Amino acid sequence: MQKKPITNKLLWIFAVGQFGWSLLSGIVTNWMVYYYTGSPDAQNPNTGIFAAGITQHPILFKLTLFGLVMAVGRVFDAITDPLIAGWSDRSNYKGGRRIPFMRTIAVPFALVTIGLFTLPQTGNVVVNDVVLFALLIIFYLFMTIFCTPYNALIAELGDTQEHRINVSTYISFTFIAGQSISFMLPNVAGALQGAFGQAGSVRMAVAILATIACIAMLVPSLYIKEREYIDSKPSETPAFSSLLKTFKNGQFRRFVYSDVIYFFALTLFQTGLAFYETKLMGIEDTWTFVLTATMTFISVLLYPAVNKLAPKLGKKKLIITGFFGYAVVFLITFLCGKGLYWGFIVAVCAAVPMAILGILPQACVADVAELSRLETGEDRSGMFFAARTFAFKMGQALAMVVFTSITVSGTPASYRATAAVAFVTCVIGACLFFLYNEKMILSKIEAIKAEQGK
Repeated sequence: MQKKPITNKLLWIFAVGQFGWSLLSGIVTNWMVYYYTGSPDAQNPNTGIFAAGITQHPILFKLTLFGLVMAVGRVFDAITDPLIAGWSDRSNYKGGRRIPFMRTIAVPFALVTIGLFTLPQTGNVVVNDVVLFALLIIFYLFMTIFCTPYNALIAELGDTQEHRINVSTYISFTFIAGQSISFMLPNVAGALQGAFGQAGSVRMAVAILATIACIAMLVPSLYIKEREYIDSKPSETPAFSSLLKTFKNGQFRRFVYSDVIYFFALTLFQTGLAFYETKLMGIEDTWTFVLTATMTFISVLLYPAVNKLAPKLGKKKLIITGFFGYAVVFLITFLCGKGLYWGFIVAVCAAVPMAILGILPQACVADVAELSRLETGEDRSGMFFAARTFAFKMGQALAMVVFTSITVSGTPASYRATAAVAFVTCVIGACLFFLYNEKMILSKIEAIKAEQGK
């Protein structure tokens, strides 16, 4: 049966799902450490409002319970990625290999996000610790069940080089939109505080944003009829055999080396952003959304330029530029002083690498997956994206341990130290990406498609 043509409208509908899971991820990544650790002050009275409910002191060397819980959650998440990817690649459901997973898990994913800020609030610290750990593990499992099949569709809907870059551009826009909206959490909570109290307003704000995220995740899940657009055949390779095959791909490994380091540095920065602004720059936490919105707005303005320059200059050159751009942002954060203008300097400078690295890495993975499909005849797109997330989530897990360990004292110097670590690692990541051979990958794809077209 002739498949329906893939259009930019379809790719935009697909990208709405990215907004949903990005919003849920942003709530947890950007605000759990802020609300569950630290201490309030006159300027930011909501910092650490849930901290009394869980263990705060270091329990292993300088590692805090919260840092370990977050890190273990990311490691668990990384391990389940190839399992879910293998399941998705080998599935043959009536609704397709990817969409049924997304449709089933959207609502539970949103509910467990709400639970993370609600359920660990008993009078028993040990019970709270256990509940927080269990919920975070479930959160990451549900995120994997949604995101791994979702990411596989990037390659499958990106049937041409143009579509791969376009879909990467669209999901980058919706990703940072979701992340930006997540920074509105204190603003929404502030508006609700009169009706629900200090802690209750935060929980209600999480519930409102999670509901919006859930609706967004259901949009592509309910609208896109996967079988009408994609002629997918179940893979016969077991999950971990497929994972090993993926990492045996030399160009994929070269990409992953730098990607892991990038996400390590970025996670340090994202986790610390609220602290950098409140503790180093002396900015109220309600300004976080304004600064993030500024960064996002400028970044979005740069999307057309990145989209046009990528085919001309090559994704590799732009990605390396993005790495060094983020390194400059981390250095500025390390050197910053008091004042709102520092926040705007960081926001404006971060917009350029955000635009580049928000779009192009996914397109690189899609390129490698496409070449592998053409060379082997087996479509393992899910595993390529899962292998990437497996690797970078290990970097994120390490970043959570490093951040909470370095900042256990809560001093301004400790937060500056995390920015310094992010700067050094980002420079290393830029250097490693020189090993990736984009020209060879694209030339092989063109050659094989030309041969098959004869």
